[in-house]
Amino acid sequence: MRLRLDRLRGAALLLLVPTLIALGCPPASAAPVRDGRSCAAALDCSALELERLPLSERLVFVRAIQDEIAAEYIPGFRHWRNIEGVIRFFDENGFGAPGTWVSYVDAAILEGVERGAAIALGRSEDDFGNPGSELWADYLRRSHRGELTDRWVHDPAWGNAEQASTEHGLRLAAAHGAVASRVDEQIYEFSEFYRWLLRNPQTALLALNEALRGTVGLPLPPADFLRWFTDVTISEPTYRGGHLARDVAVPDPVAAPISALRLLLAYAPELLADDRVSP
Repeated sequence: MRLRLDRLRGAALLLLVPTLIALGCPPASAAPVRDGRSCAAALDCSALELERLPLSERLVFVRAIQDEIAAEYIPGFRHWRNIEGVIRFFDENGFGAPGTWVSYVDAAILEGVERGAAIALGRSEDDFGNPGSELWADYLRRSHRGELTDRWVHDPAWGNAEQASTEHGLRLAAAHGAVASRVDEQIYEFSEFYRWLLRNPQTALLALNEALRGTVGLPLPPADFLRWFTDVTISEPTYRGGHLARDVAVPDPVAAPISALRLLLAYAPELLADDRVSP
């Protein structure tokens, strides 16, 4: 009788486990799916694990990693706020669902940030095969030593690290058969331009001044606007810039000018602050 009961119990388990999995209920022994905060605490989630996170959890992840850096390594560190702006834009506008091209590229960028933090904090030496990992670690070490206080030095270091992780993301997306839509590609071109500005700040400023030469009554000082637009410690430029890039790509002749205006309005407090401190 006991042998028969054991066999019945075994047969029931064989039937029950696949049923639970099919219903989205893994057996109790299965490893739980980690969320953004737990990934940031452990600093060991791969790009593919991060790719499965919804964008809301990726936003939690980025903020939590910044808290880790600020608490342990660089006081007040908030130098991935511009990444937050991009994720907010994606999340609010239907981009970046798991399995999409945007999702894979974004996950590789976040992996580079995570591995750089883990290496710089001495938690791990594994770069997970992401070329941006060591560049981010070097960026954090140099920031810790006070070597990146000058924007002319800081911005290229930041831009080079993210560029390497982004290119890794392109390869990751291709390896999983994810293809960019036309709008995805246009938004990506905006992000490429943004990173080019970071990596080439002096060239960008010279080009901007040349393009605006002879313009009378320009309301925005080009150097000040460029400095604000590429400030990695704030999220509004990338958040508003993402909307503008999308509306231009669609194209939407009504929304694009509105998005451009909102980008300028986001800069307005900086402009007013400059006026208040002017003699």
